[in-house]
Amino acid sequence: MGSLLNPTDGFVFTPTDFAFIRERIFALAGIRLSEQKDKMVYSRLSRRIRELGLKDFSQYLLHLDGDKGEQVLFINALTTNKTQFFREGHHFEFLAELAMEHPGPLRIWSSACSTGEEPYSIAAQLVSMGRLNDRILATDLNTQVLASAESGLYDVNEASSIPNAILKHTFLKGKGRSKGLMQPRSALRERITFRQLNLIGPWPFKQDFDVIFCRNVMIYFDRPTQKKLVERFSQHLKMGGYLLLGHAEGLEKDQRGFCSIGKTIYQKVAL
Repeated sequence: MGSLLNPTDGFVFTPTDFAFIRERIFALAGIRLSEQKDKMVYSRLSRRIRELGLKDFSQYLLHLDGDKGEQVLFINALTTNKTQFFREGHHFEFLAELAMEHPGPLRIWSSACSTGEEPYSIAAQLVSMGRLNDRILATDLNTQVLASAESGLYDVNEASSIPNAILKHTFLKGKGRSKGLMQPRSALRERITFRQLNLIGPWPFKQDFDVIFCRNVMIYFDRPTQKKLVERFSQHLKMGGYLLLGHAEGLEKDQRGFCSIGKTIYQKVAL
């Protein structure tokens, strides 16, 4: 790869720049960018260069190394957040079955909550069953999507993926200036705590979880990072607790401490 663009067309982006960016996003967030992501990287980071008034990628990368705030924005720019309400519905069917068998409060972690559709779906499933004592921790690395999640405002068209029997009890439709929007009812919002957290950084948890959702995240990590992450999940799950992964993910055959009990649903077992 030569420079991606000529200076007259945009910013010079060299193989050295791209290699530096790949190394930094892996060090900061554990994300392994493929060599085919060069155009995506250029597109997203060139916006930051323009906003900062810098002249090229080399200047930006020097700035990045000396500014922790910019490192957060760098991560925000390079992370992909695609989600929807009640995505992978079999997980919510499983959650409903678990809740019926579990009279006490459930402690649940949505470990990559993105713009909030996942934790609000979890809360909606449980609240629609009359459960008001469960608690959900929703975390994400990206501060921008967390802010969006905390606001709880969504396009009303996103309701199409929410089961009707659940929707009518858990979301409010906007009126007036809020027409075209919807928002979770307070019963959902009160169940959820949002926090910024890096999955490859410290986890300051005081209690273990009954269920951990980590869906469509591990595909961005290399195998050693995936294995270490699952080991850490196990340490923070109660015995018999459950780890739910994305549709394209699964545990390695040599990953000890879990057994498969359904499609991308794993239960913690004694070694």
